[in-house]
This record gives sequence, C-alpha cells and structure tokens, in this order.
Amino acid sequence: MSAESLVVEVVRSGFVESTHRARMLAVEADGSPVRVHGAVDALVSPRSSMKPLQALAMVRHGLDLEGELLALACASHSGEPFHVEGARKILSGAGLDESALRCPEDLPGDDAARDEVLRSGGGPARVHMNCSGKHSAMLATCVANGWPVETYLDPAHPLQRAIREVVEELTGERVAATGVDGCGAPLFFVSMVGVTRAFRAFVLAEPGTPERRIADAFRAHPEWTSGTRRAEARLMRAVPGLMLKAGAEAFDAFAFSDGRAGTVKIEDGGQRARTPVTVEALRALGFSGADLDELAAGVLYGGGRPVGEVRLRRS
Repeated sequence: MSAESLVVEVVRSGFVESTHRARMLAVEADGSPVRVHGAVDALVSPRSSMKPLQALAMVRHGLDLEGELLALACASHSGEPFHVEGARKILSGAGLDESALRCPEDLPGDDAARDEVLRSGGGPARVHMNCSGKHSAMLATCVANGWPVETYLDPAHPLQRAIREVVEELTGERVAATGVDGCGAPLFFVSMVGVTRAFRAFVLAEPGTPERRIADAFRAHPEWTSGTRRAEARLMRAVPGLMLKAGAEAFDAFAFSDGRAGTVKIEDGGQRARTPVTVEALRALGFSGADLDELAAGVLYGGGRPVGEVRLRRS
C-alpha cells in the first residue's frame, strides 16, 4: 500500500521557504482506505500516540482510574498545575510520591506554567515532564500487581511485556523492533496501518470495556491528554466524538465514534506541519467547520504580524 507523499509548504512573504513531506492514512467507518499518502505500511515510531495502548494494558491489569486521571494516564501533558497535581494524586493513591518516577526531569511545556515554576524558585522536576501521568499510572499498576517499581521501564518487566502484548493484539502486527522513548519507556515499532487499526478498536468497543473507558476519558477530558492551549485538545473540541493522540516527531493518530480513523506522520518530524495534515485527513473523512479551517491555517508571523502560512501544496 503506497502512494505519493503529501507536501506541506511553509510560505513567507509569498515565497516557499521550506517544505515537509507527509504520510497519511484515512479510513472509512468500515476500515476501507479513503486517502493514502506515502508508505503507510512501513515501520514507524508512533511515539506517544501509543499511550492509549499502554494505558489499556494497565487498566486490564488493575489500574483503577476514571475520568480525568485516566485521561492523564494517556497524556503528553503540558505541565499545567492540574496535570502536575493529577500525577501526584495517582502516585499518592498507590502509596508513592514523585521520587519513584523514572522519567527525566523537565520544566512544564506550557509557557505560563513554566514561567510560574521559575518565578516561584522551582526548576526541572520529573513530575513536570510531559509523560509523568503515564509513568505515575505505570507505577500504580505495578503496586496493584506486586510487581517491582524500581525496574518498571525494563522491557523484560511484567508491565512492559503486558504492554507489548496489547500493542500486538490491537495493531494486528508483531512488534518488529523495540527502542527507547524520550521518557525512557520501551517504544514499539509497528506500521501506520496497525496504529489506525488499534485506534478504531478503542472507539468501536462496547461501553464499559477498558478500551471504551479510555476512549471516553479522552473525549470528555481532552485538556488532560494534552493541554488547554494545545492543538490536540482544540481538534477534539472541534469534532465531538473524536479521540486523538499526538506523538513526538510529528505523529498523530485519531478515531471517530463510528470507526472513521487515521494516522499522520511528518517525515522530517516537523511539528508545524502535523496539524494541517491531520485536518486534511479529517476533511477527507467528511468533517468540516470553521474551527478546523482555523487549525489548518498555520499562520507565520514577522514583526508581530501575519506574513505567511503553513499549507498543503495543491496541485
């Protein structure tokens, strides 16, 4: 399965300054492809787009979270105060504190939250790192099962073996390779086809199942899976019923409640091109609206005023 990649242009003052190539897969409610661009069946690193699958393994193994905290377990959050307090709450419920986290220290990704931490005399901390919700949930799962907490990131750990089993089950593919994500957790390489298949499994699951609980938490609390000022949350608010998760190096995966779904990968990892291509995938599946139009228009500024845009090349 292969087709020509999409090209995203960065236009400044009327001139094409840079370009990004993108792969995209969009499938209809029955799973049949509607738009295919690039080698969507090749191996890819979905990065944090796999967090719902990681959370599914945790829920199946006794992670007892609902609502906002379940959404946070799937998050690449911005380090806003409610994200940080949520991670601490997950840890406290397991009898732990943030010293148990093994993700790297970081400052909040949200500008306002970062400035407030620095103004108050704080600095980088593991709980501020964007994956601290997932790591807190991993630790809580280990406590619930009596598994070692010190080595929870080891690929041979029972938790990571359980996650690998879920990844292979939902993608319908054997994990081709295992790497290390930015947060230190094992990273499993599959195809965009497999990731799209996995996201459909979440939204099409029966109410009350672990898959559906995760999908519902995403859709009810999008700011908890990303941040109040993030494009991911805005996309889910613009399309009620949409479950969407971004990953590092410009990956997006999404699914709608009726089974329409898709994945996007910007080949050079350029994040600025990701949302315009995701909006194009949503449009290919019949979604529209002013909010999507606004998100598709990546405005470039010069001297504080608009001077260009990030846009798809139209033939």
